[in-house]
Amino acid sequence: MSNEKDLGKTLRRRRRHRLTQRLNLMRERVRLLELELGKYTNEHFRVCIFGSARIKPDDEIYKTTEHLAYLLGEQGIDVLTGGGPGLMEAGNKGLHEGSKRAGSHSWSFGISIDLGKREPLNEHLDVKHHHKKFSSRLDDFMRLSHAIVVTPGGIGTLLELFFSWQLLQVKHMPKRPLILLNKNFWQGIINWMNDKQVGGGLVSPEDMRFIHIVDTPEEAMEVIGDEFQGFKKEVLKLKAQQDKE
Repeated sequence: MSNEKDLGKTLRRRRRHRLTQRLNLMRERVRLLELELGKYTNEHFRVCIFGSARIKPDDEIYKTTEHLAYLLGEQGIDVLTGGGPGLMEAGNKGLHEGSKRAGSHSWSFGISIDLGKREPLNEHLDVKHHHKKFSSRLDDFMRLSHAIVVTPGGIGTLLELFFSWQLLQVKHMPKRPLILLNKNFWQGIINWMNDKQVGGGLVSPEDMRFIHIVDTPEEAMEVIGDEFQGFKKEVLKLKAQQDKE
């Protein structure tokens, strides 16, 4: 009986050891991927646009989102979306139109996800990448973007907003603006947070500083433009250092 117990303990230790090795290998792969993505991210400024897949092209917020992406394309800025229909399509479509008009080289990214059934991708994507889990998909959005625009949406859009906000709060990713497009849609939840969470001491007032609520593409571009100019200065500084080396 004692031998059986000792054998059981030995087998469990071996299984734990193998699991630990596999987890360490996975972490190392992720680290190397992040290093590679970091090199690419350092050269291209990207804006992530989150929003509902249910919004139709004749809706005013679709047109507003499309125009914002158009302005981004004119500036040579890349756009990341979930790659699906609705406001994701508006972002990818507007970027292509703005980039074409300006002759810039903006890229349109679609980072998709399984939601029970495969959601059809929109027709305005240059780069496509599919995920099976929200966690890895959200990590990609955060790794590759420098500013985040959140348009009206449902539970998934709220998940994307608060995931981004949480990472900024705990400094798990570099500082970037969180832009909420459409004051009528977003002001209520921000008022509630200020009243109940900040007022109740559950959220620090400084955690609200990441949020910019805007109504128009032009207002969003003012916030993004400041971040873009800072990014370009950092790129020039980095290139100057590399030239010296």
